[in-house]
Amino acid sequence: MTRRPAPPHLRLVSNTEAWVDVPGAPRMAVREEASPNEDERPAGMPIDMLILHYTGMRSARAAIDLLRDPASQVSSHYVVDEDGAVTRLVPEARRAWHAGVSYWRGHTGLNGRSIGIEIVNPGHEWGYRDFPVLQLAAVCDLCLSILERHPIPARNIVAHSDVAPDRKQDPGERFDWRALAENGVGLWPEDAPDLGTGGIIRDAAALRSVRAALAEIGYQVAAEGALDPALSSVLRAFQRHWRPEAVTGQADDGTLVRLLAVLRLVREG
Repeated sequence: MTRRPAPPHLRLVSNTEAWVDVPGAPRMAVREEASPNEDERPAGMPIDMLILHYTGMRSARAAIDLLRDPASQVSSHYVVDEDGAVTRLVPEARRAWHAGVSYWRGHTGLNGRSIGIEIVNPGHEWGYRDFPVLQLAAVCDLCLSILERHPIPARNIVAHSDVAPDRKQDPGERFDWRALAENGVGLWPEDAPDLGTGGIIRDAAALRSVRAALAEIGYQVAAEGALDPALSSVLRAFQRHWRPEAVTGQADDGTLVRLLAVLRLVREG
């Protein structure tokens, strides 16, 4: 995925697949299929998070139909198909129901402050596969457009698994977070090589700094304790985002190097 020359300004094309020419940006269309599964955002709540998901269903049509079904009680603002087609389900000014029980940087109920993007992929249940280049480029363009409209800090561009690590895996370890960060979307720690899966630490004293680093980045994690299922879930979420070479749920050498590198980026703002 090559670096984009400028963020696009999306224009909606209701009920059509026609492309729209936008000066200084890739040609892009946004098809609209409204979902009833939305409501007002809390008064005064900033839009300061962007949460990326995968659909985890067999087809894009099945996912969109579910996200528009009143009985499902779920939705997202956008869906990005594997061919790069973008569908808007909920206006950004409204609250879509995509994150569920969630936490990031001390905040809960993240639907009220976030924009949700569903990325078409069968997911771990139905045959998880690589995200096509066209799809990744469209996700990147859409994110850049959103960032033009909302002051979302890079540290708040996260995965569904980051904000709900005990129950979610998406968009998963095959999603190319590095490419997005290289194009101005989110964080990626450069010059932090994978040092492998050795050197695992499990005792409470040694894990205290690991827990503190994860919490400072934004995860919900207890301050004390030996390696337990809750911490392993958070470590797997971190690995899916920033250390996809080995999703082990362990605090190993490779994970610790990436953890410290991401923490430095967060502290740099």
